[in-house]
Amino acid sequence: MKDNILVYPVIVTECNDEAGHYYGVSSPNIQGMVTDGKTLPEAIKHAEDAIATMISDTEYPKVQDPRDWQIEENDSIMWVTVNMRRWLNDHGKTVRRNITIPENINNWAKENNINVSKVTTEALKELAGM
Repeated sequence: MKDNILVYPVIVTECNDEAGHYYGVSSPNIQGMVTDGKTLPEAIKHAEDAIATMISDTEYPKVQDPRDWQIEENDSIMWVTVNMRRWLNDHGKTVRRNITIPENINNWAKENNINVSKVTTEALKELAGM
């Protein structure tokens, strides 16, 4: 099977707040994709996983030109490479599932750039002993 290599731009925000120092990652190109990492390499690795998770069961979004994006002073545009064949082999097929969470938790997750799909998956894997 041939590799399916995708490259998407992301916005990386260096954060220093009550949670400490970390890097938040989002992308207007992948609606709803937010993640973070304590280091820049960790944040980019998490972004690769988040992008693959978000698009695995969809038609892959067309790559946007990030020069059209409005970014803040502490933001940088970076590019994330995703090997979908390798990711799907490692993670299996994903399914889209709607969940219900309290609004205040949802707002907190958005404010803190938390990838709810990733957190939910990790929690379920832990419960399943995986």
